[in-house]
Amino acid sequence: MTAPEILTVGRVGVDLYPEQSGVPLAQVRTFAKSLGGTATNVAVAAARLGRRSAVLTKVGPDGFGDYVRQALTGFGVSPDHVGTAQDLLTPVVFCALDPPADPPLLFYRLPTAPDLTLTESDVPWQLVEQVPLLWVTGTGVSAEPARSTQRAMLARRGRRTHTVLDLDHRPRFWSDVDSARREIGWLLDHVTVAVGNRTEVEVAVGTADPDEAAARLLDRGLSLAVVKKGAEGVLVATPEGSWTVPPCPVEVVCGLGAGDAFGGALAHGLLAGWPPVRIAEYANAAGALVASRLACADAMPTPAEIDELLERK
Repeated sequence: MTAPEILTVGRVGVDLYPEQSGVPLAQVRTFAKSLGGTATNVAVAAARLGRRSAVLTKVGPDGFGDYVRQALTGFGVSPDHVGTAQDLLTPVVFCALDPPADPPLLFYRLPTAPDLTLTESDVPWQLVEQVPLLWVTGTGVSAEPARSTQRAMLARRGRRTHTVLDLDHRPRFWSDVDSARREIGWLLDHVTVAVGNRTEVEVAVGTADPDEAAARLLDRGLSLAVVKKGAEGVLVATPEGSWTVPPCPVEVVCGLGAGDAFGGALAHGLLAGWPPVRIAEYANAAGALVASRLACADAMPTPAEIDELLERK
């Protein structure tokens, strides 16, 4: 692969999806395996849209780690920056499709996840400085040494366009909201774009009101704020104005992965130089398609599928 256009940093794992819907985990009989983890799924989603993407993360020295590298390669994502944490296991995540729209997750990431052990020696510094789009996450600063590593990466990049923060707040990874707000707040001063849902923006800037949250994000020096409002669509805001894009109605099979598909499409649109509204419409459609399918990485849509859904609206 030639030099990546997108480098995502952070969470990776193996998702195990129930093949029986609407029942709790105790009643599930069989599971389907899929590549998972927010940063990883965003890279896959972008690759499905024709972008050259890579992931900076770590796995364990186990069969699931081998699976991650093989799956990334199969999806056209560079595994060159997937390291190995010798004394840890590749994370596994179980979900129950109960309810399907917002399945509860059970994370196996103890005592810590390999992706949270990233150190500066793991970082491809030239790529961090030069890659057209760098994607970091709020989860990536939930623990050391990954927190200091991600900070060092952003400091080295110098708020270059495009530097994107996926707010990606998972309460179980934090001791309290104040800690998350403090660490994510530092990131906001070093990125150009931020994306998250109402809950995530409330953690980041202290309000769940989309318009006020977007204004607070822009006040931090961002060029684009994206607030996902669920059934009310998506708010996109720049210093020049703000717009709300309606959702794409679909029959939800599994809500997991929809946000990552949105993220991959967002990255694609940023690199294409599209205006904010077009990016939001395209990303909405990508997320809706994944919500109508089972699995995350394997469900990421192609450009033709997104275009077809947009034409039907």
